[in-house]
Amino acid sequence: MNDFIEDIFEYHYHFNQKVIDQLLEIGPKLPERSLPLFSHLLNAHQIWNARITATEPFGVHQIHPIEAFKKIDNSNYSNTLHILKNFDLKTTIHYSNSKGVGYSNTIQDILFHIANHTTHHRGQLVSDIRQSGFDPIATDYIFYKRNLE
Repeated sequence: MNDFIEDIFEYHYHFNQKVIDQLLEIGPKLPERSLPLFSHLLNAHQIWNARITATEPFGVHQIHPIEAFKKIDNSNYSNTLHILKNFDLKTTIHYSNSKGVGYSNTIQDILFHIANHTTHHRGQLVSDIRQSGFDPIATDYIFYKRNLE
């Protein structure tokens, strides 16, 4: 199971980096929500990793300069790989959400949530790119797998 989850995060890392390149290329022609949306995508991944590793989280709606996106994404990916190699995915993590409400979930569930959340918001960004008059890159998982063959 860890190999499959690692593959999913490799896929997200691969296409996040490509989408960041496209965001940098388009720049000021993007809709106003695009950069805060990508910041949120990165923040959520970092926050969940921080909950697992008991480290300091970002703010949910913290805005990052576009020039920092690749570095943050790289850190998120590296930290997730660390989690996959060093934590039992069946371990339950107790945490509080951004409103202070306590919850418990397994690491496996948290990692699936991160992947699903990333897909959702990257899809919104692809829509933003299209609405800005540009052709977005295809970011579907199956395209990623086809290009590996």
